[in-house]
Amino acid sequence: MTRFRLTIEYDGRPFMGWQRQAHGPSVQQAIEEAIRAITHEEVVLHAAGRTDTGVHALAMTAHVDIDKPITPFRLADGTNAKLRPLPVAILGAQVVEEDFHARFSCIGRRYIYRIVNRRAPLALEAKRAWRVPVVLYADDMNKAAQALVGKHDFTTFRSAQCQAESPVKTIDRITVRRLGEVIEIEAAARSFLHHQVRSMVGCLELVGRGKWSKADLKAALEAKDRAALGFNAPPDGLYFVEASYPGER
Repeated sequence: MTRFRLTIEYDGRPFMGWQRQAHGPSVQQAIEEAIRAITHEEVVLHAAGRTDTGVHALAMTAHVDIDKPITPFRLADGTNAKLRPLPVAILGAQVVEEDFHARFSCIGRRYIYRIVNRRAPLALEAKRAWRVPVVLYADDMNKAAQALVGKHDFTTFRSAQCQAESPVKTIDRITVRRLGEVIEIEAAARSFLHHQVRSMVGCLELVGRGKWSKADLKAALEAKDRAALGFNAPPDGLYFVEASYPGER
């Protein structure tokens, strides 16, 4: 048996999320079926994160165990061929030690949320960014976001369906920057609660349009109450960017 580490890019629009679902297509199912088609083995894919319906990934890390002798190049190339025309691509595959686990070995996860701040509708990026038609002040959003950095009880920003044992998480970094009409919000932490990034982005959008202040955001955090949340940003603009592991830069 060989354990392979995969780096995966996908457009989340056609899927019910990463995790295999009984009621709709998932990224996990699509890749497992593609690998089964070339190896004739029943495989289970383990990922660094479980993205929701409509959430995208630029470089999701996953691992899979395969009995059949196969090279990393053949695994990646063959899987990509079987995945067509789905918007999923194996960017790379490599052999790793048997104790490597995409989820449990991971020491850092990074997301980016993209807002297109313009009045005109999205012709090319529909469902791949959140269009906000009113002017947002990214500097104010960035200053307010620093209230979320560090170790906190993030109950306010946690989905009611979240299965994490504790609402306490440590945010290593949040930055908000404007690139023309695009506002990018980057969040990095060891792990996140269910809906945490989208909930934080929804509140930062309120700051950007002047409805909330940094003090309001801090008060919502300190309330430790989901009722204090502004709202959840839609999944459209959320991208899983990177999973980090020991010994890697």
